[in-house]
Amino acid sequence: MSENRPRDRYDLSSRRKRFLGVDKDGALKGLFGGNALVSLIVLTLITVFLFREGVGFFGQYRASLDLYRASGLEYVEIMREEQDDFTALNRFLNSIQAEHTEILNAKGLDFSAVKRELGQHEDFYYDFEDLSYLLTDFVLDANEAVLGERDRFITARNLEEHRRNLEEAGRDEQAAAVVIPEIDLAASFQRLKDRENEFLELNDEIESSVSRLLDDAPQYEEIELQDKIERFRELAGVFIASLPDYEERLANWDREASIGIGAAFWAFLTGGEWVTNSSIQDWYGLWPLFSGSLLVSFIAMSIAVPFGVGAAIYCNQVAGLGEQNLIKPFIEFISAIPSVVIGFFGIVIFGGLLRDLSETGAFAWISFFPMHERLTAFTAGALLALMAIPTIFTLAEDAINNVPKSFKEASLAMGATRLQTTIKIIVPTALSGIISAILLGFGRVIGETMVVLLCAGNRIAIPDFTQGLGAFFQPVHTMTGIIAQELGEVVPQSIHYRALFMVGMVLFIISLLINYFAQKIVIKFQISRG
Repeated sequence: MSENRPRDRYDLSSRRKRFLGVDKDGALKGLFGGNALVSLIVLTLITVFLFREGVGFFGQYRASLDLYRASGLEYVEIMREEQDDFTALNRFLNSIQAEHTEILNAKGLDFSAVKRELGQHEDFYYDFEDLSYLLTDFVLDANEAVLGERDRFITARNLEEHRRNLEEAGRDEQAAAVVIPEIDLAASFQRLKDRENEFLELNDEIESSVSRLLDDAPQYEEIELQDKIERFRELAGVFIASLPDYEERLANWDREASIGIGAAFWAFLTGGEWVTNSSIQDWYGLWPLFSGSLLVSFIAMSIAVPFGVGAAIYCNQVAGLGEQNLIKPFIEFISAIPSVVIGFFGIVIFGGLLRDLSETGAFAWISFFPMHERLTAFTAGALLALMAIPTIFTLAEDAINNVPKSFKEASLAMGATRLQTTIKIIVPTALSGIISAILLGFGRVIGETMVVLLCAGNRIAIPDFTQGLGAFFQPVHTMTGIIAQELGEVVPQSIHYRALFMVGMVLFIISLLINYFAQKIVIKFQISRG
């Protein structure tokens, strides 16, 4: 009887409308409860996309490095390193001569008197410069010979691929008409190797000539010039001492040594050069970009964390209602400013203002001032800090606001001051949320593109950290900036294209690690408090 009893007229579950067997409550539950699944799907798609586009990079880079070695360009690079050192030495010597000319002109001497003074040491400078020309000409000839053969080899390889494509398309007559030249890289390199004795003889001539010229080095009455001449003697001695090392590297260089995927992977992670569209060899080293991103992020977080967290604590614990209504909207409004506008502000106003301030007498005591550039890591970092402060402030203020009021009341009841309560009770209790706010702010900073592209200077070089804080005021390039700058100009599926996706993969991994360690820190803190 009970089974046949009619349903209660007030049973609302029987009156719910259903669509495809799902009522409103079920639909809302599925909508909001599916966020984790959607996030997982998006994360998987991003990973697959980045991996698919970038996975071929290391194979292509290994092939490029292997051709660089097989063609002999790596061998010539050893000679070029010696040439660059000698050219730098000659450039330093020319700077001494130029400074001497300036001193003579400053004395008010006429042209003939200046020329007569300079002529006393003219042979010394010219003879040293002639040695530089001899070495430069030899290296250029060797490089052009090897480079031309390498380019012909690449052309022949492209023709082979073109012929295969024609054969696959069934166009046999056109495929047969493609003439592929035979290129023997080994024979080409052997011709260069046969000239190694000429290079060694040139080194002997340089060594003997430099030693002779140093004995005839000019003596100046000006202390500064004479100190530089003595410094030149030291540098010339260092160069002469390095010649056997270059010769040993040439003798031990092995053209047949293979380059594996691991070597290409290591060259990408630790490489100090990012050179594209080079006529000699392209290099894809991550370190200049990674160090630039790290430096800019460090500057930004050094500014944003104290201001963001400090403002959150003050606004929540100290400020009155009127101050809160003034402070919070202004800080949160910063996040509504487009990043490109902040970038323009950095180019037009902020960068120039920093450089002008560095030229004032008040900062003359700082060794790395005045600034030579207006777009530097500090310019970009300071503007990124401005963008990160609203994120850190809002989330940190929410974390502090979620601390139970009973904690504060109990502390005050025990006789603690408001400052003691804030520092020893409120902040430690909200620390996990504050840490999360800082890490999310860091994620905002390291992933920002437009500001660093416009304001960091875009010089692809590892910052000179030997200058200490002076490294903050050097132009840098970043991982996000290089992707935005170059991705639209590369050929799809090329090695350059895949290298940019590998940079994106590194950024993606960094973001995942930040979130992973953030969770670990928060969990560890909660366990320790529990």
